[in-house]
Amino acid sequence: MSNQQPLAGRKKVLVVDDNEIVRKAVSLKLEASGYEAFTAADGSAVVRVVDQEKPDLILLDILFPPDDAMGGMSWDGFAILRWLRGMSENKNVPVIIISGTDPAKYKERCLQAGASAFLHKPLNMDELIATVRLTFGESPVDIP
Repeated sequence: MSNQQPLAGRKKVLVVDDNEIVRKAVSLKLEASGYEAFTAADGSAVVRVVDQEKPDLILLDILFPPDDAMGGMSWDGFAILRWLRGMSENKNVPVIIISGTDPAKYKERCLQAGASAFLHKPLNMDELIATVRLTFGESPVDIP
């Protein structure tokens, strides 16, 4: 018998990254740690998944390639964060930035834009899960 919470009681985490390997690896780690994970590869998918799944937390990359569904325009993480903060039902959903960009250049800007934390890729999965747990007010060493 598993120690994991039933699906209905699990926190929902949305992983937003254009890299499929990152989305899959992070999702698997979140699921193994007792969370329900959803993914989105671009801004259009974020809008759809946030509307359908109502995540409790969003892990968000900053840089995305042009979005063909939007005529080649692209939503960067800052645009997605502004959209989330502008929607009353999403404005309090915590966002953790996961990015391979230079932390010296982006970390402070991300935090000022409303992100809860900034994690640099390649991600340390233990640090990621500890940060997710702290963001939810859980002990960073809880064992699911």
